Amino acid sequence: MNAGSSPALNIGIFAVFVVITLVVVFRVSRGPKTATDFFTAGRAFTGRQNGVAIAGDYLSAAAFLGITGAIAVYGYDGFLYSIGFLVAWLVALLLVAELLRNTGRFTMADVLSFRMKQGPVRTAAAISTLAVTFFYLLAQMNGAGGLVALLLGVTGQVGQAVVVSVVGVLMIVYVLVGGMKGTTWVQIIKAVMLIAGALVMSGWVLARYGFDFSALLGRVADRGGDAMLAPGKQYGATALSRVDFLSLGLTLVLGTAGLPHVLMRFYTVPSAREARRSVLWAIGLIGGFLLMTTVLGYGAAALVGADRITSAPGKANSAVPLLALELGGPVLLGLIAAVAFATILAVVAGLTITASASFAHDVYLNVVKKNSPAAVASQVKVARWAAVLIGLVSIAGGIATNGQNVAFLVALAFAVAASANLPTILFSLFWRRFTTTGALWSIYGGLGTTVVLIVFSPVVSGATTSILPAADFAWFPLSNPGLVSIPLSFLLGYLGTVLSTEPADQAKYAEMEVRALTGAGAERATGEPA
Repeated sequence: MNAGSSPALNIGIFAVFVVITLVVVFRVSRGPKTATDFFTAGRAFTGRQNGVAIAGDYLSAAAFLGITGAIAVYGYDGFLYSIGFLVAWLVALLLVAELLRNTGRFTMADVLSFRMKQGPVRTAAAISTLAVTFFYLLAQMNGAGGLVALLLGVTGQVGQAVVVSVVGVLMIVYVLVGGMKGTTWVQIIKAVMLIAGALVMSGWVLARYGFDFSALLGRVADRGGDAMLAPGKQYGATALSRVDFLSLGLTLVLGTAGLPHVLMRFYTVPSAREARRSVLWAIGLIGGFLLMTTVLGYGAAALVGADRITSAPGKANSAVPLLALELGGPVLLGLIAAVAFATILAVVAGLTITASASFAHDVYLNVVKKNSPAAVASQVKVARWAAVLIGLVSIAGGIATNGQNVAFLVALAFAVAASANLPTILFSLFWRRFTTTGALWSIYGGLGTTVVLIVFSPVVSGATTSILPAADFAWFPLSNPGLVSIPLSFLLGYLGTVLSTEPADQAKYAEMEVRALTGAGAERATGEPA
């Protein structure tokens, strides 16, 4: 436990946030709960509201805790995480957002199966969605354990397991009670809190150095060496580490447009135009926030020090709370910790509703029940039960991976999204000849390759920072497999199509193209303006 922190104050601020968000969720979630209401909030959010919610959904524990911690410990190399996270939105803006909104209904699988065989493609898309969600949830639950361990002095395995379990239970409650509408408002509140908190702390750090960023960097160099201001501290030691960084950068840039919980947000607005506005708002908010993480990270390096950060219970993820304690004492620490806690809860709620929607809508309704009227009426109930199961699995996974860097675990989720989802989405939207076989080869090939390479990489075994540090069965040298798995998925999608004897459905492609480009036949808003 760090001197000066107040567990009672921190718990009190946590409790206030939880009570406020639960009240908001209950108030905005009254009324009927059709599938459209539960999964997409009646498509009634404006582009601005959805853009703020996207920022709240996307700016996860990896952005607030992981990236800031990486900058504090590794300097310039940690900052490069931010570049990938931001540039990725250009892919979503230019290639995916509007077309996806016009073509789909609730999930990514609606687009992928539009002109394919429903059963096989929806099953594959649901499996991929659950895989991405699982990796992302690991990161968020991991961040919760590390954060509260730092604030409350809970260092034992049993105590941290209890903390992760509490976060999981709250996540389940948000989804069961609020659905997408309640989850969206929690994300909006969280985004405002997060950006405001980062702005206050950034201004405070700069004020310590007369609002002279060069003076701040000079202090960082004095305390941590010139290597903090130049590339290479984390990735430049060997040629292999540089290749690993290239693989990570490719994954981050291409992964966003394949994240199911991001794609699902495009269905919560009434039109493709509002979907485009959502992305523009998100880019502005996310870009501004990521610039502030640079100030926070270097501020933590200058005022707290890398040694103290890496020796804290949450390791690099503790940089922001320790910086808050250094700047404003227990009160600021409690406020910033509440913001971080809100960040984790909002993101895991969005992930959970996405995964539960994929299971209920894609697997249960369209694959198992063949879109029967009875199943249509019960899919929301199934989604709620799925949310409970997903929450329990995420709790178990969060306990098992406690101590890993959350930014790195998110990179694993991006690898699956970029390898299994994005190639199939782009082929479906833009390639007339694309077939069911090509889609299945692309999804399963990208997913399988990514998971296998991750399992046999230093992430899982063979290094002191691995999930299983005592074991060593790693034969793949890169920590992120994107450099191999992403091109391979595109290749498999192409080969599966050209080698298949199955003809493409030209009529359905023409219908899909018109709908994607014009919005004719697209799903319309059914709810009142949010």
